[in-house]
Amino acid sequence: MTFPTDATTPSAAGAGGSAGAGAPAGSPDTLTCDALNCDVLVVGSGAGGLAAAVTAAYHGLKVVVVDKADVCGGATAWSGGWAWAPGNPLARAAGVSEDKETFRTYLRGVLGADYQADRVDAFLEAVPHMVGFFHQKTSLQFVPGAKINDIYGGLPGAGTGHRSVGPKPMNARRIRPEVRAKLRHQLYETSFLGMGIMAGPDLAKFLSASRGNPRGLFHAGWRFGLHILDLVTHRRNMQLVNGTALTGRLLQSADRFGVDIRVSTPARRLLTDGSGKVTGAVVGTSAGELRINAARGVVLAAGGFPHDAERRQTLFPHTPTGREHWTLAPAEASGDGISLGQQVGARFRADVKSAAAWCPVSLVPYRSGRTGTFPHIMDRAKPGSIGVLRNGKRFVNEANGYYDYVAAMLEATPAGEQAEAWQIADSRFVRRFPLGMAKPLPVPLFPYLRSGYLKKGRTLEELAERCGIDPAGLKETVERFNRHAAAGADPDYGRGSTPFNRYGGDAAVKPNPSLGPIEKGPFYAVRVVPGSFGTFAGLDVDGRSRALDDGGRPIPGLYVAGNDQASVMGGHYPAGGINLGPALAFGYVAGRDLAGAVEYEDDGTVPADSGVGAL
Repeated sequence: MTFPTDATTPSAAGAGGSAGAGAPAGSPDTLTCDALNCDVLVVGSGAGGLAAAVTAAYHGLKVVVVDKADVCGGATAWSGGWAWAPGNPLARAAGVSEDKETFRTYLRGVLGADYQADRVDAFLEAVPHMVGFFHQKTSLQFVPGAKINDIYGGLPGAGTGHRSVGPKPMNARRIRPEVRAKLRHQLYETSFLGMGIMAGPDLAKFLSASRGNPRGLFHAGWRFGLHILDLVTHRRNMQLVNGTALTGRLLQSADRFGVDIRVSTPARRLLTDGSGKVTGAVVGTSAGELRINAARGVVLAAGGFPHDAERRQTLFPHTPTGREHWTLAPAEASGDGISLGQQVGARFRADVKSAAAWCPVSLVPYRSGRTGTFPHIMDRAKPGSIGVLRNGKRFVNEANGYYDYVAAMLEATPAGEQAEAWQIADSRFVRRFPLGMAKPLPVPLFPYLRSGYLKKGRTLEELAERCGIDPAGLKETVERFNRHAAAGADPDYGRGSTPFNRYGGDAAVKPNPSLGPIEKGPFYAVRVVPGSFGTFAGLDVDGRSRALDDGGRPIPGLYVAGNDQASVMGGHYPAGGINLGPALAFGYVAGRDLAGAVEYEDDGTVPADSGVGAL
């Protein structure tokens, strides 16, 4: 799997990441396949699209899902799989009760002028019912994020756990082989030789194995042994965790409810009737074009535009050609779902704080010539590592969210210069924790050093020279950082001052689990550049997920979910999982609205003895 750095919108695109611009909506079609009739057509098979499909099918509608890619899952399959779901019923089952006003208070503090009350209220109202519905009525079982904190812990209303849910791991043997063949594989860069590792106890045990912990070694041994057996017998990862578990469970649910899922089927153009209602789409197949008539409507959930170089050039900072950006979304996410909506009058909203859901990434060179993209999620918060610019100076609280890291990098980079940073660590750090793609003991470092991905220096000055960093600036920064880290303080950026920071650190390190000195050579560095999980700019919608035109009026028959929607968070990042949480919630809302379900069937609860253990 590759991540092109210069991807442009395909001339004939589709779903799962995009849906294709073609002839004007409603134009005459040349079809070589018979027409297909259904109630609902979903363009895209990430979290938003599959949530809409499963919900609509559960309510008795005939649903077709089309995806441009030859597999399903979009960027969701490559994600961590966690969804921000404040007020979710798993929290209530654990005895945690918070009211919606607490959530609103926190979001107002983070979003400021970008707070859109009607959509936020629709999201908060839907979340408990969405989680309860999927957990009890479908194959999508959740586990609670009991210790996952909101990012900005100093703000009123910030949560210190139980506001997130993740997919319960599953074995892919439970999915019918015909459906399993359509499931996107785990992203290699965020795996161990293709085996996914889930945040929480699973990851903690793997990290403890690097320190010789017997339980950790046993856990890592049986997990990896089973993975090797799966590769031999099934030629794929079968232990589904994170995003693959989320899409796998949604696909299993869709199969259970009779959803017709079609891959390698790009949506070319939307169809409308004389009144302007969206009535279906023309899609491409191996046998020619196929007209799909959707009596109730169409859901656009094609993954936003992270691979659309033209839109990136216009909307992303420090991207003069649109190619100076590296996304973690599959190449199919090229903005075509948004283009389809615009063709029938849907309004594109770019008036958000950030057009992209930023994530710091490093570029991984392989001997085959392929370049991978690694997201720096965990290493930044661990004690004994800092991020610096080429002047050797820190620029951010590294333990804050990934969004903040890139936003600060962009702000600190002078106009006209390439935005980049270096994550610095010493020899103790790299044997205990990952530094980017480089793994801790017992995995050797030499492959990463040989490829040039990992830089090494006997001294800080030597490391700086090899990275193009100012040596004096780096030495001064590290000396200052070390003096304060020993006392558990960071007067420059306040690292370790919030529950989010401290949870991301190492609980064994005192007095501040997020701070540790960088003092034992040799020293190491990885180059970090701006990347993203997806996009925040998108089509304008109302609280029912209906696409709106320039006048704010709903377009009949057209719904939007996932990253094709303009972010309900206004382009901000208040917590981990604020892409997937709204994607699932608004996909669920769209599916219900298409089915004519007015009142929620349940009270948004799950049994207290649901058997789900907290992470």
